[in-house]
Amino acid sequence: MGLEDWILSIMEKLGYLGIAFLMFLDNVFPPIPSEIIMPSAGYTASKGDLRLIGVIIAGSIGSLLAAMLLYWIGRKIPQQHLFHIIERYGKYLRINTTDLEKSLTWFEKYGHRVVFFGRMIPAVRSLISIPAGISKMPFNKFMTYSAAGTVIWTSFLACLGYYFSENQALMSMIIQRVGYIILTIVLLYIFWRFAKKRYSSNKIDSK
Repeated sequence: MGLEDWILSIMEKLGYLGIAFLMFLDNVFPPIPSEIIMPSAGYTASKGDLRLIGVIIAGSIGSLLAAMLLYWIGRKIPQQHLFHIIERYGKYLRINTTDLEKSLTWFEKYGHRVVFFGRMIPAVRSLISIPAGISKMPFNKFMTYSAAGTVIWTSFLACLGYYFSENQALMSMIIQRVGYIILTIVLLYIFWRFAKKRYSSNKIDSK
C-alpha cells in the first residue's frame, strides 16, 4: 500500500478525526507531508464523503495541536538538554541539531513573523515552533501567527484537492509554484529586515 492509499484509508475509517491525526503527524514527523494529506482530504470531500469546511477545520486543529506541543517542549526543556535529545533520537523523526540551529537562527534574526510564513514551508513547519518556545515568544502571539498561517495553508491544499484532484500534474505544478511564491515572499521580507536594520545603523553612525 502506497502512502496516499494509506492516508485515504485512515480518512475513510476515522473521517475528520483521521485528518486531524494525520496533520498532527505532519508537524512532528515530516516524512508524512501535508501536501499529500490535505489534497487527499479535499478529494474525499469532493466525492461527498466529507464536507470541505470540516476538512479544513480538522486539518487546522491537528496542525495547531502539534504546534502547541512543540512550542511547550521548546519552552519547558532546557536548550542544551533538548539538543541532546534531538542528537540522540532525532533520526527517528528525520530532524537533526543542524536543522534546529538553523531554525533558531532564523527566528532570532527575523522575528516572530517567521512563525506565520513557517507554517506554510515544509520542514520549517515542523521546527519553527521549538525556537518560538525556546525564545519565550508570548503564547497568544505564537498561536495567532500559527493559526493564520495554518488556516491559509490547509485551506489552499484542501481546495486544491477538492477542485483539481483529477489532474495530478496540474495540482503538483500549482503546489510547486505556490511554494516558490511563499519562499520569494519570505526572502523579500528577510531582505527588507536587513535593509531596514542597515539603514538604521547607518543613520546612527552618521549622527
